[in-house]
Amino acid sequence: MANILVTGTSRGIGSAILNALAGHNVVGHSTRGGDGQIAADLASEDQTRALWWEAMGRLDGRIDVLVNNAGIFEASAIEQGDDAWTEAWERTMRINLTASAELCRFAVLHFRENGGGRIVNVASRAAYRGDSPQHWHYAASKAGMIGMTKSIARGYAGENILAFAVCPGFTMTGMAEDYLESRGGAKLLADIPLGRVASSNEVAETVRWLAIDAPASATGAVIDVNGASYVR
Repeated sequence: MANILVTGTSRGIGSAILNALAGHNVVGHSTRGGDGQIAADLASEDQTRALWWEAMGRLDGRIDVLVNNAGIFEASAIEQGDDAWTEAWERTMRINLTASAELCRFAVLHFRENGGGRIVNVASRAAYRGDSPQHWHYAASKAGMIGMTKSIARGYAGENILAFAVCPGFTMTGMAEDYLESRGGAKLLADIPLGRVASSNEVAETVRWLAIDAPASATGAVIDVNGASYVR
């Protein structure tokens, strides 16, 4: 039975990850907390740090797996004012990438003292394929997450510290449903050979496998869950 911290568990993929990891000791997180989740705003460095240490306390001082799932997907047009565009860029980078990096750093330091552990970062198809003209920052943040994951895998495998990433395409969550509708709905589905978007449960099962069952030799792997809409 593993001790696991999962960020962004209030809904969608994060909620499905909690269900997929039933039977393990799992601490979830959301911005507002509730339902046993730790409250922390990842836009705040102090709250991100506090999240790690509160999770450590709830899990009796040992975390075996970190799952970075929390993230935002907010449109930002280049036509808006300079300050507003830069603010949107930095907010997305802070929440999607920097907070994940801070938690990964805590995890690696902790794993070094406890015989190893696993990190699973939930990135996006956008890391490789890019995204819409209003989502440069989102694509860049997820590409950064992939680079970070591979660096951790290469740097610490000898210490039994394993790192993996999952790259969903469109996933049927509230956030994705709104975006799908705004981009044309059925027309957008024509770009997905499978003919449908992924379910949250499909992504969650991929995360569960990497967190618990994937062989150590798979460290550094990135698994796509996008219905063949982007094949590398």
